[in-house]
Amino acid sequence: MKNPATIIPAALKPIQELIKAAHAQGLPAELMEMIHLRVSQINGCSFCVDAGLKSLRKLGESDERVGLLAAWREAPYYTDAERAALALAEASTRLADRTDAVPDDVWDNAADHFDERQLASILLMTAITNLFNRLNAPIRQVAGTW
Repeated sequence: MKNPATIIPAALKPIQELIKAAHAQGLPAELMEMIHLRVSQINGCSFCVDAGLKSLRKLGESDERVGLLAAWREAPYYTDAERAALALAEASTRLADRTDAVPDDVWDNAADHFDERQLASILLMTAITNLFNRLNAPIRQVAGTW
């Protein structure tokens, strides 16, 4: 099957508008792309992982920060704010893994680093990435294509 966004092109424009809105809330582009990459890693979407890697490299991120994103908890390359955003993105992606979808400590930590608009941006980026993953992974969209 072709990508659903090419089959139903009217769906693509609103998705692109959501991405623009998420990126317009004052968070660094690098953090938004780290969220995209980490969520895509969790969901096993090779197309989105490839896109996230390329975007982070284009933004000038180091090999260490890109390559160790899956191990961000143990790796020394991330700020406390980045860790808080990644924890929120992971919890928001793995909703069914626990009875408390986003534990209070994860939320409170993120709220210590980000204002309400920025938290909304993190959640929106997480949701958009999950949407892309759920469109690309089932059709086995090949990394590097589009």
